[in-house]
Amino acid sequence: MPPLSSVQKTSIANFVSITGASEKVATRYLKNAGYKLNEAVDTFFQTNAGGSGSNKEPQLAKLFDSLRNDAEDQKDTLGADSSMTYLQGIGVDLEGASLFLAMELVQAPTIGEITREGFVKGWKTQPGAEAKIESHKQQFKRLVDTLGKDRDLFRKVYRYAFVVGREGDQRALSLDNAILYWEMLFKKPGQAWVGGAAGVDWLAEWIAFLRGNWTRSVSRDMWNQTFEFAVKSREDESLGFWSEDGAWPGVVDEFVAWYRRKSEMDVDA
Repeated sequence: MPPLSSVQKTSIANFVSITGASEKVATRYLKNAGYKLNEAVDTFFQTNAGGSGSNKEPQLAKLFDSLRNDAEDQKDTLGADSSMTYLQGIGVDLEGASLFLAMELVQAPTIGEITREGFVKGWKTQPGAEAKIESHKQQFKRLVDTLGKDRDLFRKVYRYAFVVGREGDQRALSLDNAILYWEMLFKKPGQAWVGGAAGVDWLAEWIAFLRGNWTRSVSRDMWNQTFEFAVKSREDESLGFWSEDGAWPGVVDEFVAWYRRKSEMDVDA
């Protein structure tokens, strides 16, 4: 058997840390999964599950109660202080993309509030996660490490940021909040909005355009379509995928025209 590479050794160590299994077991599961850590860990927990999701619910509800401040929080809700204490306890960066990852996981109604229902439902579906803070911390770290590589997960978290980031009963995001959230999401551990070839900093260009030309709020459609535009512009920095006859929202059409004029001026200068 050939010696293990440093990457494989690191995967084995991470597998052991997450699951508590022996190195021998870790090696077997990782080898079967082609040393894909997340896939191997999921298979391990599915194979060795100690109980069903429904059996986790009482323990998760008990943990939720332990996080509540009886003097400040409602029975089925963690208020802002309790929520932030819990999030920081499991390793959430309150100024980065991992905040929205956590909000989506527990289906939080607002950034400063976590409900009992969302907490229990979100965590009971996580393979191997126990009703313990340390377990949540380990599982959340694994999700964070996946966020920058898994486009479907990132898309889900990105879209939920619009839902949880709205203020009160507002149907749109203010431009300032939208820009703040884009800056949080489009950087590690999220997915940077930077071209893959020439390295165009599309996020900086997008924000500069909006600051100078957009005075309205950001609708759900504009928010979602910005993500799709980000995906394509990272892959095609010439913007060859865009056309006047496309189904892009008007703000994207305006941005493309603005960017091309700006690029031509830069070349002439």
